Parts: sequence; C-alpha cells; structure tokens
Amino acid sequence: MQRSRILPPLILGLCLGVIAPPVVAQQPEITVRQDDARTIKEYRVNGKLYAIEIMPRDGSDYYLVDDDGDGNFEHSDSADLEVPDWVTGD
Repeated sequence: MQRSRILPPLILGLCLGVIAPPVVAQQPEITVRQDDARTIKEYRVNGKLYAIEIMPRDGSDYYLVDDDGDGNFEHSDSADLEVPDWVTGD
C-alpha cells in the first residue's frame, strides 16, 4: 500500500523533469561599426542596448555598461559582459 502512494508522484516528477525545457542563456546580438580611429561593438538582447565595447586603434579596449537600465553607461575595463537582469526581466 505504501509503495502505491509514492509511485505516482515519483513518476510525475520524472516526467516533468524530462518535459521541462532547458534554461538557455540568451546570446546578445552584436552590431559592429568601424571608423578610422576605432571599432565599436554594441551588445543587445531583446533590442535593449546594455553594453558597448570600444576598441581604439591606439590604446586599450574599454567598455561602457548599463547595469541597471537607467541609460547611464559606466566605464569598465573588464571584459565580463554578462547580460544584466533588467534586460532579461529576471
């Protein structure tokens, strides 16, 4: 009798685990623009611009990142461009 109570939830849990879609990180759409002095990469997800990579012909690359969606891009030297939660709605 005990086994019959445990079996249905166990089977249901296994089925849901198989049916549930995997969580996939969203890949950004990257727009590249070039001019004589630099290359600029704009990173967007769902049409929302969240980071800009600036690669000057002379000098070090740097990034402008909008961490909270307020439109103010802050300077960063780090190449860690994770998609912020405000872009994905998480």
